Amino acid sequence: MALDIRWGRRRQNFHPLSRALLLKLTVIIISVLLFCEYIIYYIVIFRCRWPEVKTLAHGDRQEPVLKAMFLADTHLLGEIRGHWLDKLRREWQMERAFQTALWLLRPEVVFILGDIFDEGKWSTAQAWADDVQRFQKMFRHGSHVQLKVIIGNHDVGFHYQMSKYRIKRFEKVFGSERLFSWKGVNFVMVNSVAMEGDGCSICSEAEAELREISRKLNCSREQVQGSSRCEGEQRLPFSAPVLLQHYPLYRASDANCSGDDAAPPEEKNVPFKEKYDVLSREASQKLLWWLQPRLVLSGHTHSACQVLHPGGAPEVSVPSFSWRNRNNPSFIMGSLTSRDFALSKCYLPLEDRVLITYGAAGGFLMILILVHFERLPSSFLLGWKLCRMHTRR
Repeated sequence: MALDIRWGRRRQNFHPLSRALLLKLTVIIISVLLFCEYIIYYIVIFRCRWPEVKTLAHGDRQEPVLKAMFLADTHLLGEIRGHWLDKLRREWQMERAFQTALWLLRPEVVFILGDIFDEGKWSTAQAWADDVQRFQKMFRHGSHVQLKVIIGNHDVGFHYQMSKYRIKRFEKVFGSERLFSWKGVNFVMVNSVAMEGDGCSICSEAEAELREISRKLNCSREQVQGSSRCEGEQRLPFSAPVLLQHYPLYRASDANCSGDDAAPPEEKNVPFKEKYDVLSREASQKLLWWLQPRLVLSGHTHSACQVLHPGGAPEVSVPSFSWRNRNNPSFIMGSLTSRDFALSKCYLPLEDRVLITYGAAGGFLMILILVHFERLPSSFLLGWKLCRMHTRR
């Protein structure tokens, strides 16, 4: 009986994974998870700063500055092509990045430049409702922030897939607003998928909307100059608009794009296909002529690029916000007034650095376990002898 008691005590003392070791492993695992899945977003985004923009004085007050965030191509996975683990991982990353950016940077308006969903072009009514619910959870925001969403080809389909049903379904959730003005800044939000120019009913309606917006913008210029041709017209701020759309305006390729988040070298010289990778020359010229924008922001390519179009309008292609499309996602921060603007880029945590951190933590855990087991051979030997003596009795 005494031998049984002693053997029980020794067995507790020589258990391969002691309570102290288990506590260490648990603390390390929780700390690494907390750092890689939560804290790292605060560390990285905290370094981002709103760019400075020149402001003019109006009497005893300064011209207001609008702080706007621009992101693109979130591509929330659907029920057909989306593996549950991939969806869980990517959506958690985007949710944490967006919520952290809202908390640290305090933007006044956020624009998402299309391809919100990956399977909107063919999703069923139930799948669409599920995707919308997940989007609204991820990109939730307070009443002090406005969220504006532009149509992308994955949301309603390419031109040959696009239908009035899909467009109405999208607009029911995100609104059909095409002209948005705040703090003296005009934004024109274009359904670039409808800029095919083939005379289809959807395309004709989209172009008619843009011509009406062009008329209103021209009236705002004429009213300031004292013209009476637009009397009775609701007055817009006297400010050249910012053009927002999913497809980029026409460019031959990304050959002249540079930067850490530009297209990879093997893709830069691949010619773009009009009406698929970029808008056609004709559609691009129409938009530049009708709207005379001072700045263009677009998505679709998943890579960064800066282009100067005829007439002096600069275009910035915003990279994808999803780690599924890039190792280094980012978003654009804009400080805008009615006359000027300044942009800066805010990078999110690099995917490979997160994986390296997990790998290093896993290696450290293995070392701890091996070091622990190196101290056990004599204990195991004594335990084996006691066990044999016990069984013989």
